[in-house]
Amino acid sequence: MNFVKKYKLTIIGIIVGAIVGYLYYHFVGCSSGTCAITSKPINSTLYGALLGGLLLNTLKKDKEKSKTEIK
Repeated sequence: MNFVKKYKLTIIGIIVGAIVGYLYYHFVGCSSGTCAITSKPINSTLYGALLGGLLLNTLKKDKEKSKTEIK
């Protein structure tokens, strides 16, 4: 349970990114099938999850760093 608390924002980013990635495939996609990311739903879903997790992970405050910066 500590893992979920510690990485809650990153997990939310992964879930939201995966949903957005799939929706991008579904509504925009690639009609010719030659696009590397949007030609298959699994590719765009995983790519969206990766980007969502990375994006929200950068917004997370590091408690250990902020404690040392205060001193």
